[in-house]
Amino acid sequence: MSYATLEDLISRAGPDEIRQVADRDRDGVPDPEVVAAALAGADNVIDGYVAAKYALPLAAVPPQINTWAVSIARYRLHRNGAPDYVEQDYKDAIAALKDVGRGLIALPVASGAVAPSPTGNTVMASHPAQVFTPDRLRGW
Repeated sequence: MSYATLEDLISRAGPDEIRQVADRDRDGVPDPEVVAAALAGADNVIDGYVAAKYALPLAAVPPQINTWAVSIARYRLHRNGAPDYVEQDYKDAIAALKDVGRGLIALPVASGAVAPSPTGNTVMASHPAQVFTPDRLRGW
């Protein structure tokens, strides 16, 4: 399930902008594979941040996630450099996703969708036996 659709992109940016950045074969229609790649890339970025606090896949797409997915996909579609306002939307989305990962922003998801937090502060390690001990170094 994608967090955003072509219709979401068109609703936010307008049909002219999306056609300009996603019509690589110049037939007047946004190329579905170009749009799908941008949306999949946005989904991957979002999943990377959200997975720190929430179990994936999310049962429903919160409105914030949809907005961030549109901002990220729109930025990715501008392969020759995005306008400042598109770049700022992208940066704002990434900053918000970082806050989600840190737990500063809570998503409105079902209560069972929160990833379990680690219990205790125990650190476990495994290492080989010590080679240089005081007994072995005696006499050197």
